[in-house]
Amino acid sequence: MRRPPIPGLVMADSWLQPYARQIRDRQRLFDSKLKKVRHLGGSLEHYASAYHYFGFNRDRKTGEWIYREWAPGAQGLYLIGDFNGWDRSSHVMLKDHRGVWEIRLHPNALKHGDLVKVHVVDSTGESKDRIPAWIHRCVQNPETYDFAGQIWCPDERYEWVNKQVDLSRIDTPYIYEAHIGMSGEEERVHTYREFADQVLPRVAQLGYNTIQLMAIQEHPYYGSFGYHVSSFFAPSSRFGTPDDLKYLVDKAHGLNVAVLLDIVHSHSVKNEAEGLSHFDGTSGMYFMSGSRGVHPDWDSCCFDYGRDEVMQFLLSNLKWWLDEYHFDGFRFDGVTSMLYYHRGHEPFEQMGDYFGTSVDPDAVAYLQLANTLIQRVKPGAFVIGEDMSGMPGLCRPVDEGGIGFSHRLAMGIPDYWIKLIKDEKDEDWSIGNMWHTLINRRYGEPNIAYAESHDQALVGDKTIAFQLMDSAMYWKMGIDEQSLIIDRGIALHKMIRLASLSAGGEGWLNFMGNEFGHPEWIDFPREGNNWSYRYCRRQWSLVDRQDLKYKWLNAFDKAMITLAKSKNILGSMPATPLSIDEQNKVLIFTRANLVFVFNWSGDRAIPNYQFQAPQAGEWRVILDSDNPIYGGFNRQDTSISHFTDEQGKLSVYTLPRTVTVLEHVWRGGMISPRG
Repeated sequence: MRRPPIPGLVMADSWLQPYARQIRDRQRLFDSKLKKVRHLGGSLEHYASAYHYFGFNRDRKTGEWIYREWAPGAQGLYLIGDFNGWDRSSHVMLKDHRGVWEIRLHPNALKHGDLVKVHVVDSTGESKDRIPAWIHRCVQNPETYDFAGQIWCPDERYEWVNKQVDLSRIDTPYIYEAHIGMSGEEERVHTYREFADQVLPRVAQLGYNTIQLMAIQEHPYYGSFGYHVSSFFAPSSRFGTPDDLKYLVDKAHGLNVAVLLDIVHSHSVKNEAEGLSHFDGTSGMYFMSGSRGVHPDWDSCCFDYGRDEVMQFLLSNLKWWLDEYHFDGFRFDGVTSMLYYHRGHEPFEQMGDYFGTSVDPDAVAYLQLANTLIQRVKPGAFVIGEDMSGMPGLCRPVDEGGIGFSHRLAMGIPDYWIKLIKDEKDEDWSIGNMWHTLINRRYGEPNIAYAESHDQALVGDKTIAFQLMDSAMYWKMGIDEQSLIIDRGIALHKMIRLASLSAGGEGWLNFMGNEFGHPEWIDFPREGNNWSYRYCRRQWSLVDRQDLKYKWLNAFDKAMITLAKSKNILGSMPATPLSIDEQNKVLIFTRANLVFVFNWSGDRAIPNYQFQAPQAGEWRVILDSDNPIYGGFNRQDTSISHFTDEQGKLSVYTLPRTVTVLEHVWRGGMISPRG
């Protein structure tokens, strides 16, 4: 009897050998679903182009408007809107054997800007006005706050100016995570065009090659940060028109900056007036039935990835954003919730927890199909999974039995820093624990490292900068102000970022404003704050002012990114420790032929700190956090070369709360070839 082939994922990691059967089962399910997709659509790409069929489209021959909606349990559907005076009985839709309803309208029946809804008589006989599921634009009435679909067919289509980014030339993503609405200084919602014209130049100047946009898919509640999506194919109208979003992406591409969409396929808003919940009256249409269809933490609906119509809806959604808006990839939100029926509420203590009955095989297959589709439509696209469980194979190829993401978020690193700063005094910090946290990942599965993201800045929490400096940031950030609290905070802020970047992953992410230590949290307008925008903005004037210290943190961010890109730090082999010194609070490691010397002590300057160098010869400092342009005190001459001794050891002067980076410039003994 012929033995089944060993999955590539198992060959790459022998610890997975006991789960080879489960991995093969995943591969078989993927293969069967892909075969079915090809049978139904001819190809995966064609199958995922269903937005040309569903929603509002034009008949190419007659010019007629065709509107189609899947609602198998409904008793009746009627198209309503400006075009018919919102008459709920005149425009009857007809249902086919698949549960798809259709209506055809005269070519002039609908015009650009018309508001539309669909009146649904659901499975229980109840009647409701709903927003079409495949609508490409929604707008909110400023007086009634009611959302409605809007026909978007301007006389002149947006003309793209810039070529799309050549993703093959971006080896490593340096990601700037941003939220459009809160991206400006004024206390209001800001726009796509304002972001493109005012924020993008900052991003490019700092050296980031990728932006990750939050809250783009339409969502009824601004304060959800965009994670309670209602209309999956519609860019949020709060920030402008579809053409305005295209202008933003176009301008980013002109700056050679790739654009990722923070996409939410893990769940959907429960609102029936705006979203998909109970669209045809049944609980199990787009979503799972019963308790599995409700997320216990997010008060939202969980998709049924095993249903063909749902899978086609979500796959088509991915292709839509890639094709229509030229996005360069995605950051998938809530992957842990997708992968497991328990939504991440059970511990992951042994390898079997990743392959047991709590894993949703249909969700795994959907993500495999999604990643396969994305790479076919946009080869080289970055696709980042937000998974806190550590699922093996998340970032391995699908044909190996993996799930196919290009990267995963290193979620343990920001959690570690915040907990460390909150709970422990500097002198108690464990250098060993720090090192373990920075390198604790599955190698061969690229990680996006980050010190903090939007999560750390929400109301009720504090950014790293605010954790370190707190109220002193309001009074002591003038360059002539003296403050030990600020000195400590600025020093550690630089060190934490560089340690996370240089050792924590194969990519980097920063949330908008954290590069200069934005002092205030994020609090969206809500009833509890009297609908204020005071904390829902970014204060760029702080970093632009030459009399404030924020400019120092910003300058260090630019230097850090420039160094990482020029030396290909994140594209190099993982960091290797050279010294983990608990007594002196010194951490030294090497990566990309560089040596990173961190002195985490608050009071210990060590004139001749020795450690074994990775190479003999001459070493020179190429980055020093104590440089005055970064808010340091210029306490050592960084122009001096360091030479290894006969035993291959280096001796350096390491100062409290500083990091220096050394580069090997000559292989040889103690005498420089330059004299």
